[in-house]
Amino acid sequence: MEFSIKNEVPEKLRSTCAIVGVYENQTLSTTAKILDQSINAYLSDTLRRGDMDGKLGSTLLLQKQPGAKAERILLVGLGKEKEFGDKAYRTAIAAATRQLGKTGATDGANYLTDLEVKNRDVTWKIRQAVLATQEALYRCDQLKSKPEAANKTLKALSFCISQHADLAAAKTALAEGLAIAEGMKLAKDLGNLPGNICTPTYLAAEAKKLAKSHRLAVEVLDRSAMEKLGMNTLLSVSRGSREPPKFIIMHHRGGATGSKPIVLVGKGITFDSGGISLKPGAEMDEMKYDMSGAASVMGTLKAAATMKLPLNIIGVIPASENLPDGAASKPGDIVTSMSGQTVEILNTDAEGRLVLCDALTYVERFDPACVVDVATLTGACVISLGHVASGLLANNGGLANELLDAGQQACDRAWQLPLWEDYQEQLQSNFADMANIGGRAAGSITAACFLSRFTKKYAWAHLDIAGTAWRSGKEKGSTGRPVPLLTQFLLSRAGQASRAAGKSKRK
Repeated sequence: MEFSIKNEVPEKLRSTCAIVGVYENQTLSTTAKILDQSINAYLSDTLRRGDMDGKLGSTLLLQKQPGAKAERILLVGLGKEKEFGDKAYRTAIAAATRQLGKTGATDGANYLTDLEVKNRDVTWKIRQAVLATQEALYRCDQLKSKPEAANKTLKALSFCISQHADLAAAKTALAEGLAIAEGMKLAKDLGNLPGNICTPTYLAAEAKKLAKSHRLAVEVLDRSAMEKLGMNTLLSVSRGSREPPKFIIMHHRGGATGSKPIVLVGKGITFDSGGISLKPGAEMDEMKYDMSGAASVMGTLKAAATMKLPLNIIGVIPASENLPDGAASKPGDIVTSMSGQTVEILNTDAEGRLVLCDALTYVERFDPACVVDVATLTGACVISLGHVASGLLANNGGLANELLDAGQQACDRAWQLPLWEDYQEQLQSNFADMANIGGRAAGSITAACFLSRFTKKYAWAHLDIAGTAWRSGKEKGSTGRPVPLLTQFLLSRAGQASRAAGKSKRK
């Protein structure tokens, strides 16, 4: 579909469908009032007849009215005007997109992007409109013998704004939103694939494809290379699988030569049975999503490369399966990590931290500006935060605040949990430097405490996305999170880099 920005009033813009908003209590939005005046108050009359109440997400399609340039007018409910905020805005955009797709319209003019959203500017509104629209349009049916029929009529969608002064910012935001949406689509597509297709080898192949199409550098380490590096904790996880592990390194070199890179590390367990500590059978199919951290890192790199962000960014993906086998790791086994620290594996289902700890040691060689790891790490995080916020833990307060702010800006929120020294005691082992689990209490925190022992040499943050990476039930599927959060974090860093470069030139 072709997307564009338009700066034209609704009574003059020709389209096959104009989209305007209605608040509860039958109150037309500002743009809807302007349109209403040009068609002899037909919208007001419709509301007075009780055909629509403005409930959030409701829609009413009106066919061509005398005086209207648009062939159709789609009214979208906005809910209570005083309560109209981030969530209501995204809900209204998504509802409009779904309903528009059910019509015979070939193009749409969406005036919801001209609504007032508290404390949000045009850049935010356009970006979020793109993401909500693409979310509503997304389908994952490539493996069906008869894919669902998609709307092939709708070819173009315009996001409309009233202020000419906002035009340049809106066009930039549109390009950014489309780049982020493409990154999310990649993360979703990879996450939704089953484990028999999306293996570590498949992930490595997709990384190479992405590198070729977006001018990234890529390197893939095999088992032999990992053995030479001493990545024994990572290799202990792959021991029970016939699929070979892969260690993927991707580089986006957009920053100044010599500037320190931002490193993103994504957990890439392409299927997690729990190993010898076998998971219950119910919903085990969803463990194909255990590589969502890896998928989000690849999606974020795609977005960053598409936007040509002036940053050096490195994506690192330790990829493996975790399966039971005669060669699989057993509870009580002790392995020596790449860092030289020894780990007693008390539970083979706590495997994510085992692949991540070697990756976190490996990235020291890049002398990073900061490191953010992303992982579907603990069920405890789902209990703590549900499916709304990702868990955030960090050894650097400034980095944590950057990520929290990015999450708020991107509507992909995180919530910080403590990383106090007191929790480290739960990882004590009688036989090794540490155990890989710390008991049921504070499971998300002790998992991060384990990782923190491998991040002493740089600023580090950990995102636990176990509750936010996918949806279960009827709407089962990958969410593409936290690509929006990570991309906003990078956009903010890129802005800082640009401002610093500008100051340097003025001097």
